[in-house]
Amino acid sequence: MNTHSTPSQATAHGPSSSQAGEKLIRILAFTLILSSMSATMFNIVLSRISEQFELSFSQVSWVSAIYSLIYAIGSVLYGKLADSYRLKDLMTFGLVLFFAGSMVGLAAQEYWMVLLGRILQAAGASAIPAAAMIIPVRYFPAEKRGRALGISATGLALGGALGPVVSALIAGSLHWRWLFCVPLLVLLTLPSYRKYLGDEKGPGGKIDWLGGALLAATVALLLLAVTQSSWPLAGGSLLAFLLFALRIRTAAVPFVQARLFRNKRYSAGLTMAVVIMGTGYTLPFLTPQLLSDVHRLNPGWIGLAMVPAAAVSAMLGRRGGKLADAKGNSYLFHLASFSLLLCFALLSTLAGASAWLVAAILILGNVGQMFMQISLSNAISQTLPKDQAGVGMGLMTLLNFLAGAVSTGVYGRIVDQGAASGWNPLNSTPSANVYSNLYLTIAAVHLVVLLFFRAGFREKRAAVAAADVRS
Repeated sequence: MNTHSTPSQATAHGPSSSQAGEKLIRILAFTLILSSMSATMFNIVLSRISEQFELSFSQVSWVSAIYSLIYAIGSVLYGKLADSYRLKDLMTFGLVLFFAGSMVGLAAQEYWMVLLGRILQAAGASAIPAAAMIIPVRYFPAEKRGRALGISATGLALGGALGPVVSALIAGSLHWRWLFCVPLLVLLTLPSYRKYLGDEKGPGGKIDWLGGALLAATVALLLLAVTQSSWPLAGGSLLAFLLFALRIRTAAVPFVQARLFRNKRYSAGLTMAVVIMGTGYTLPFLTPQLLSDVHRLNPGWIGLAMVPAAAVSAMLGRRGGKLADAKGNSYLFHLASFSLLLCFALLSTLAGASAWLVAAILILGNVGQMFMQISLSNAISQTLPKDQAGVGMGLMTLLNFLAGAVSTGVYGRIVDQGAASGWNPLNSTPSANVYSNLYLTIAAVHLVVLLFFRAGFREKRAAVAAADVRS
């Protein structure tokens, strides 16, 4: 994807264009809220879907996983298509498809229709993160671009926080299928996109469809392997990945530039980001299942239990960015890491305790996860030269979505298998053993990530400081 201004955009920072940018960034924030809500709001009702269609938890986890998978791949495809087509046309197609998927899901009477609705939703909604990368660059000068990106990030985070809450309010009084109604609001934004988006196109370029298909096959087969416990599917995923790796080395215009991975610090940071995102999905995905399975709460009460964490995260999101600016990424990373370590250690110990105690512990986790994402994004961006910053950060976004899709399948499979014994001797609730074991494992993973960060990025900071002195 190329987000640089074309000649026709040379006046993109003039008064009229500036006004269009201000309108667009607010519309985009609202659209991002709806799209990210759609990614999380079904987590609370997975147990109800499982009961209605008589499916295992790992099977119904595809309701969330398939959305994340297609959303991830689609966001990159729309970004590449923006090099050849008008963004307003891509957004029109995406939003209409998002609306159509919601209508299919609302009318669903069989599980395959639910999945079809989610597939269509994600295929349309994935135009939104692509626009979130392009609009700030095309419509805002460099000195105002950070503010625009911050507004977009706020919309994304707010949607993720509101998803479980809105889901609980709807599912508490209506059938879970009515959750498909919320994204229908996205069609209200279409006239504004058509009005304020210009006719600009990128410089054009060939899209490596084979490379994209191999990447999609890698992740899809991996998800199937996890949910079906199939070694042949895992082997197929590995083969697709090897072919993808070969493709990006030999294609004239590869789907992903291989040279990015020669940057060792970027690769290390990318690895940490993927692990953090994968473990972070336990908070919006696994915790509602804990509250339903062990604490026997209905969806309405589950949503209420998650409100405090969502509210505090929304309030402290901007504070995290200010801390990163004032005291550095390392300070924020350590603060986030200790918060997450404490959260998962307490959840492992108190998984079967009061649901409202679990809700209080979630505050530590949600705030820690948000701070962690801010600090890692800043740290990773500093490892990239300017000419690779766009594609490098885009790849991080892609892999984060994929990590979420894979992790939900893994967690669903583990919960289905259960746990014969608990690993945490302080956990006194046998029915919560599987959740306690998972939380304890994730706490250990966060400890490893903390040590990895300290080893890798302290040297980076020293190198950056030395480079500044030389310049």
